[in-house]
Amino acid sequence: MQVGLVAKKIGMSQVLSDDGRSIPITLLKLGKNVILAHKIADKHGYDAVVVGAFPVHERKLTKPMRVFFSKQNAENFGIIKEFRTSGDKVAVGAELGLDTISLGEVIDVTGVSIGKGFAGGIKRHGFGGLRASHGVSITHRCLGSTGQRQEPAKVFKGKKMAGHMGAKQVTMLNLPVHSVDSSLGLIAVKGSIPGAKNGVVFLRSAVKGVTAAGATKGAVNK
Repeated sequence: MQVGLVAKKIGMSQVLSDDGRSIPITLLKLGKNVILAHKIADKHGYDAVVVGAFPVHERKLTKPMRVFFSKQNAENFGIIKEFRTSGDKVAVGAELGLDTISLGEVIDVTGVSIGKGFAGGIKRHGFGGLRASHGVSITHRCLGSTGQRQEPAKVFKGKKMAGHMGAKQVTMLNLPVHSVDSSLGLIAVKGSIPGAKNGVVFLRSAVKGVTAAGATKGAVNK
């Protein structure tokens, strides 16, 4: 994949391998992806391409976005994403399709995880909690001690406590492409992908340069 792509998560399914194993896959719908502009290292400090995806009506855009698209003489898009590149760049105005993805290619997928609302320490961080026995009352799902004594007499920042769970950017690494359906514009990727149905995800080539045979799934929180 020379340039990253913008897609939407349709949902999950499964396929059967030749030896009868069930393989979980995630279906992605590729919208219209068009190169809008280039970022140059000499001018901007890095090399990248600006990709617009999923056309929308002009009334759904802010005034600065309408001005941007008019200057680029391009169609109005609801999503704009930069992808870092190196070497030759795709020409401005070129449309990116499924032909940029090959079967068995290993990619990284970035999305926003499903929000869980306000959650306690046991659900959010996997704490074990206290003993649910005599004398513990109703505190068996409490965090326990979070601070110190008189010195420093505060709770340090970053302490694992209750708070908003989910709704964070997550990148799943090294996911092999199982199949591509050009007629429906679908991409089937092995494994799970962060986000709810119809959530926007960003695809790029695996930064670790692994092959499909040695791909291992992992997550990176941003």
